[in-house]
Amino acid sequence: MESAEVKPQVLANRRGVAFGLVRQNNTIECVITIAALEPHFWLEPGASETRIATTFRNGYGRIRAMAERKLPAHPAAHPELTADNFARP
Repeated sequence: MESAEVKPQVLANRRGVAFGLVRQNNTIECVITIAALEPHFWLEPGASETRIATTFRNGYGRIRAMAERKLPAHPAAHPELTADNFARP
C-alpha cells in the first residue's frame, strides 16, 4: 500500500488529524485522534496546529503502519486510530 500525496489536516474540531492512504487506486481517509498523539507521540496537551502537524509527520511511519493494519479488517470503513491502537498489551 502506498501513501497518498494528500496533505494531512487537523480537523476543524481539533479532535484529530485526517490523512489519506491509497488502496487499490482509491484514497481512503483515515484519522488519528489527538488523544492518541498525546500519550503515544509525545504531543503536549493544547498544542498548536503547527505542533500537531509536526508531531504527525514525525510519527507518520508508525501511524501509517497501524492504519494499514486496520484497513483489511474493515475495508469499507474510514479507520480512526485511537490511543488503544498504540497501547502495548
